[in-house]
Parts: sequence; structure tokens; C-alpha cells
Amino acid sequence: MQTEPMVAGIPQMGYGTWNRPGDEAYHGVIWALEAGCRHIDTAQGYDNEQEVARGIKDSGVARKDIFITTKVKPENFGPGQIMPSVRRSLEKLQTERVDLLLLHWPSIRNQYPLEAYIGQFAEVFDAGLATRIGVSNFTKALIDGTIRLLGDRKIATNQVECHVYMQNRPVAEHCEKLGIPITAYSPLARGRVVGDPVLERIGKAHGATGERVALAFLMARGMIVIPSSGKKERIVSNFEARKIKLTDDEVGQIAALDRGMRLVDGDWAPTWDV
Repeated sequence: MQTEPMVAGIPQMGYGTWNRPGDEAYHGVIWALEAGCRHIDTAQGYDNEQEVARGIKDSGVARKDIFITTKVKPENFGPGQIMPSVRRSLEKLQTERVDLLLLHWPSIRNQYPLEAYIGQFAEVFDAGLATRIGVSNFTKALIDGTIRLLGDRKIATNQVECHVYMQNRPVAEHCEKLGIPITAYSPLARGRVVGDPVLERIGKAHGATGERVALAFLMARGMIVIPSSGKKERIVSNFEARKIKLTDDEVGQIAALDRGMRLVDGDWAPTWDV
């Protein structure tokens, strides 16, 4: 694997493919890999695993040098469904195993008990279909329950919404105590950080954009980030954030921007920690 910053064996900066259908995912993956990114994040629910695979293949970068994450959607949590769904994902991704497999959400409205789907998830890991397993959008209680059910199997990450305006401290601090890295999705608050005066001022001191500073802040806190864009220049610019080293004072100024602005929520979501 490349010499980019790593967190628990995961490249700290990845390219997220949420809301990137078809050719947009294909081109985005190629541009990200051209920029030097080696971590590509997709999901069953994004309906673009095939395009991600096509982008990886056409990039010319060897599969062994790329860290691929995908996620099992809750609709596939029923009895005996997780393993076949993962095999379908691997077929679409044209790989024997993924580097990281996540449960995308906890079971929606508790349709299935945690025990039922975590047990299946463990079987997938034991079968060697994923090098690492983790979760996404799991609360403190769900993390604790998952740890208990997985036994010796390690949770590689909890992927949650996290950005300067919603730093998700309750679950982030809980996971930190447990040694579970956070992967921040929507790390640019879906574009809302653009033009923020604090980020822009700090960015000017580093010869960087405010968006890059927003990403550098999360990375300074030990988080993995997976920004997404459909524009080549933005993808390249985002990846440059890994070069920024913020001072403690700058980190403190950015931390003060937290306002609990949760952007991803709905009746499918668990009851969030506050």
C-alpha cells in the first residue's frame, strides 16, 4: 500500500461515491486514483459498485494497491441474506474480497434484532470475504452490543456523519475510548463549509482553500475522511488537504464551529446520541 497517512491500516483520505451514479462514479474513481487517492468508498445502496469497479480497472492502478470499502444495506439483513448480498457485491466489484465491509445502517426501525444480523456479518468475515469489518451510523449502545456479539473480531471503524458544523462528539469520543476509528462522511457538510470565514482565514495562512482546512481538521483528530465530488478539480483539491498541518490554536478555532447541524437523518435512522 502507498505511503499516504493511514489510520489502523485504512488510508486516511478516501474518495466517497455516494450520490455518484453511473459514469459520474466511474470518472470520479479514475480522477481520485490519478490524484493519488488509494481508498475508494462505495455501498450496495449507492447502486454504483459496477461503475466503481470499471473505474478501478481502467485507472491502471493495481487492485492490490487500492483499498475498497463497501457496505451492506439494511434491506439485506434478513435471515440468510447478508452472505449472498456480499457475494453479489464482490462480483460487481470484480474482487475476491473487499478491504473493508460495513453495515451501512443499523436495522431500520429494529426490523431485525442486532443478534440476527451481526451473527451473519461475522460469518462473512470468517469466510474471508472481507479483510476488515465495521459499522456505519451506529450509536454508542449499538457499538457496545456489536462488540459483545463479535467477540474477538475487531470493529475497524464506525462511519458516521461528521464535519466542522456537527462534530458528533458523543459517539466519536465513545469510539475513541474503545480504540475504534471514526470515518467521517459528508466531511464538507455537503458543501456548506464553502466560504466559512474562519476556515477561509486559516486556509489563507496555509495557502489552501477553506474546504481543505475542514478536511485537515478532521484528519488532525485522527479521523478517516471520504469527501465526494463529481468535479475533477475539486477531487484533486480535496486530496491536497492531507498536506496541511494545523496548529493547536487553529484546531481550537475550528472546533468552536460545532453547532450540531446534522444533515443526514430520517425515520430510518436510529435515535442519535446527544
